[in-house]
Amino acid sequence: MSNRFVIILAAGQGTRMKSKLYKVLHPVCGKPMVEHVVDQMAHIGTTKIITVVGHGAEKVKEHLQGKSDFVLQKEQLGTAHAVLQTKDLLENEEGHTLVVCGDTPLVKSETIQALMKHHEKEKAVMTVLTAKTTQPTGYGRVIRNEKGYIEKIVEEKDASAEEKLVQEINAGTYCFDNKALFMALQKVSNNNAQGEYYLPDVLAILKNEGLNVTAFMTDDFSETLGVNDRVALAKAEEIMRSRINEYHMRNGVTIMDPKNTYIDMNVTIGQDTVIYPGTVIKGDTVIGVDCEIGPNSDISNCHIGNKTIIRQSVACDSQIGSSVQIGPFSHIRPEAYISDEVRIGNFVEIKKSTIGAKSKVSHLSYMGDAEIGSNVNVGCGSITVNYDGKNKFKTIIEDEAFIGCNSNLIAPVTVGKGAYVAAGSTITDDVPIQSLSIARARQVNKENYVEKLNKKRQ
Repeated sequence: MSNRFVIILAAGQGTRMKSKLYKVLHPVCGKPMVEHVVDQMAHIGTTKIITVVGHGAEKVKEHLQGKSDFVLQKEQLGTAHAVLQTKDLLENEEGHTLVVCGDTPLVKSETIQALMKHHEKEKAVMTVLTAKTTQPTGYGRVIRNEKGYIEKIVEEKDASAEEKLVQEINAGTYCFDNKALFMALQKVSNNNAQGEYYLPDVLAILKNEGLNVTAFMTDDFSETLGVNDRVALAKAEEIMRSRINEYHMRNGVTIMDPKNTYIDMNVTIGQDTVIYPGTVIKGDTVIGVDCEIGPNSDISNCHIGNKTIIRQSVACDSQIGSSVQIGPFSHIRPEAYISDEVRIGNFVEIKKSTIGAKSKVSHLSYMGDAEIGSNVNVGCGSITVNYDGKNKFKTIIEDEAFIGCNSNLIAPVTVGKGAYVAAGSTITDDVPIQSLSIARARQVNKENYVEKLNKKRQ
């Protein structure tokens, strides 16, 4: 197989996004749109990927480090000018070069493979990816001659009224013979409405040289979507989300309401897991088999074992074991490590804590900066008091301990194995193994107090 080079155009500012964030870094289903493009190109057996950066160059490099080489387009003078910035890296190379826009996150590697196969079969020096649509506004039009061969590409601002009626559009993705590309780039002019150097103008230059130029039409118009504003971004998100949900369903995941389920690109979900409506699953989350997630749960960057149930809860940056029950209305904050068969009940918050197997934190409790053993029962309303206003401190609750309701454990403190803490206690000292700790004022009843108080008020 000959060399395959990829040039990704990612230098434009994207002013229509009206955002501080550089356009190609806007995420689609949890991944910057330019990273979607780079990852798809990596699947086609590339020799080298080069991203042309401009505005926000350093941030783009940071996201794509290790996946791409980079060249800088200091002035944005058009797509042909952008490609020309790769001259020092590619001009003398033999092989094929793909040019893809960094704001087309929906492009698929399968389509690119088909484009290149067509290009090689036709022995073309340039092949244009095209698509048909009944709403071509905003796209360059593909003009064919009476025999059906591609004649030229006209940008919309330069198109005549008749040319604007053409429904075949330029997808902005091209395959070139590498040396023919750089020969033609030297001849591109900026004599057009925008005063820019258009890459599609290479087509006419190559045809005038008597070289073979072809077009390959994809039957999926959505792949051509270029994201230039928030409306297009939402559309891309919708299409990508549909693809992701379909992928999981075809791999054995039940998604009760795909239109109201939001799963990021890098999420992994095991077979026979059920995802209920209103659920958002983000980042690099991994969910095991036979789980139930949702409704209305928000999971981010978590590793979840098998047969775990999470109802109406939030969990992020944590490890959650198998056969765990969480919620409803629990909050699993970063660095929680929850072992197998744990029960986290309603209105419980866990932060930077380890909870051992078969322990229960049933409801209305906060466990922060805690190390909780196995078979521990934490009664409702219990709190590890971990912060003195300046520093955080650790609470240790050893195996089989029982924490009574409405207890405050003032860290740093240890409750020994099998120990009991009486309900309503405020624990400031360690509790020995197998001990009962009672830390509350003794109850005093003042008989007839209310009658005396009422007489006094009168």
